[in-house]
Amino acid sequence: MSKKDEKFILAIDLGTSGSKTALVSTQGEVVDFDYQAVPLHLLPNGGAEQNPGDWWDAIITTSQRLLGRATVNPGDIMAVCASTQWAGTVAVDQAGKPMMNAVIWMDMRGAKYVAEMAGGPIKIEGYDPAKLWRWIRLTGGAPGLSGKDPVGHILLIRNEYPAVYQKTYKFLEPKDYINFCLTGKFAASYDSITVHWVTDNRNIANISYSDKLLKMYALEREKLPDLKRSIDVLGPLKKDVARELGLREDVQVMIGSPDIQAAAVGSGAVRDFEGHLYVGTSSWIVAHVPFKKTDVLHGVASIPCSIPDKYMIVNEQETAGGVLTYLKENILYHQDELLKEEALPDVYKIFDKIAGSVPAGSNGVIFTPWLNGERTPVENNSVRACLYNLSLDNTREDIVRAFLEGVAFNQRWALKYVEKFMGRQMNPIHMVGGGAISNIWCQIHADVLNRTIKQVKDPVQTNARGAAFIASVGLGYMTFDDIPNYIQINKTFEPNPENRKIYDRLFAEFLNIYKHNKAIFKRLNA
Repeated sequence: MSKKDEKFILAIDLGTSGSKTALVSTQGEVVDFDYQAVPLHLLPNGGAEQNPGDWWDAIITTSQRLLGRATVNPGDIMAVCASTQWAGTVAVDQAGKPMMNAVIWMDMRGAKYVAEMAGGPIKIEGYDPAKLWRWIRLTGGAPGLSGKDPVGHILLIRNEYPAVYQKTYKFLEPKDYINFCLTGKFAASYDSITVHWVTDNRNIANISYSDKLLKMYALEREKLPDLKRSIDVLGPLKKDVARELGLREDVQVMIGSPDIQAAAVGSGAVRDFEGHLYVGTSSWIVAHVPFKKTDVLHGVASIPCSIPDKYMIVNEQETAGGVLTYLKENILYHQDELLKEEALPDVYKIFDKIAGSVPAGSNGVIFTPWLNGERTPVENNSVRACLYNLSLDNTREDIVRAFLEGVAFNQRWALKYVEKFMGRQMNPIHMVGGGAISNIWCQIHADVLNRTIKQVKDPVQTNARGAAFIASVGLGYMTFDDIPNYIQINKTFEPNPENRKIYDRLFAEFLNIYKHNKAIFKRLNA
């Protein structure tokens, strides 16, 4: 395709911290993007909400600014495709209007209701054995007892906001809400609905709602949207949206995928058993696999993904890049200074420089990154972040590097069970997300994991690139098998064998910290 014939996708990447909108060619080249932050509302008892109106305002504002720069001809934009944060719940009425804030993936308030629903007279790891067997057999997984899945959100709304529950026409994932705003149509993708744990995923080519699973927590089928593939066309833009954005009314909106699935595509690791490591606010290790399987104890399961004939496995870390945001906003700078952020230096570049000045192992300081509990390889709401082994000899520099290493230690813990699940080593690993911009963090991951790390070009655009690839496949511009040909690697990081003994010893103590302190955390944070 010549440059003048090139076509583009308007790719939406809605994360927890904000919305990024990008113009991406059908071959995955990001030519321009715009970003706007979105407020996060943290509430007592583990609540976490966002206003869907803030999402939509950020998407419209960034799209208008982006298209207003005329980087490409609007007539060459063929589709809009969204990738958003996953495992959130928007309760909407028949007109698609939200009736309360979105309950997002961090929210733990529904935990007690999930425990009641999932339990029984006899329990295994908190679950009634018969219920657990049915969930695993049909879906591949089960609702997390943390309450962070949409199961917990919906039960929270039913029990504490009954009027909202009664008036809810549909419970929508964030992506599926955005798609409604774009088209006026209600639908979910096979992958976005997964963590409702109400679909029969045994036949990856024919996923459907299970009446038995819906009955288990008395959820009416009509309150959930119909299902489609990620590569399907949902419909054209609504006329008023097309007019507001300055796009043709025949521009199509693709079903798209949540962030984890889109990142798997955008990372270029789309072949079976190829893995990617995403480091954003949260983090995950993912690989596509050709089989359905479940590791109940460590939260690893084969679930639907963006590629219609494949499953993927996920091991997600609750807080990763978020630890650096915490270090910046809760420790280093006062709130008044953050309000004048334009006057602040690029703190994350300073963190990189500081970390690079400290030897591997942070002079014995260990950081556990469990600021909001943990999902995998252990599900534990009460565990918390800590700095260990500080002495008068340690410095700020040791602490900064320990924050980076602590995230990598947790990744190593997760990787162990992902590789056991696959029955093979994941090597090399494509690293993406905002954390992958940092060369020092890439090298730390290579050393701690003892794996080759490939730093994908434009790692912060991975979700947008993945959304564009999904749209390109759906529109017939490429196949998923073509994607690796369009991925560029910035730099490859090989493990430094001189750091092996240091990191092996500290990782062993990292695991001991969890083992010997989890009871304390439970008492403190129950």
